Amino acid sequence: MPNVPLFAPSIGRIVHFILAEHHVAQINRRRAEGEAKMDWHRQEKTGVQVHIGNPVSVGQVYPMIITRVWGAAPGSAVDGQVFLDGNDTLWVTSVVEGDGEGNWFVPTRH
Repeated sequence: MPNVPLFAPSIGRIVHFILAEHHVAQINRRRAEGEAKMDWHRQEKTGVQVHIGNPVSVGQVYPMIITRVWGAAPGSAVDGQVFLDGNDTLWVTSVVEGDGEGNWFVPTRH
């Protein structure tokens, strides 16, 4: 049975995003490089964003704000900003709804 969304995705909606292996590698690499060069960044004060935050792992879930919707529901793909536990975000593109790594889903309300 096809995955039918609970709602039509729209710009500005907050959903949840599940990190996949390639996202984790990208995030942890940026943060490790920032940490390794922190003294240089503090000294030079170049104004670049130094990515810092807690390490991430595959399958972790973070909030995502939808920034673009591609196609009509059901089956719409979205772009969005994933808000990480740190000072940075992760931009993801052409993400579809689902319950696997690299997918977004509607959080349950309590």
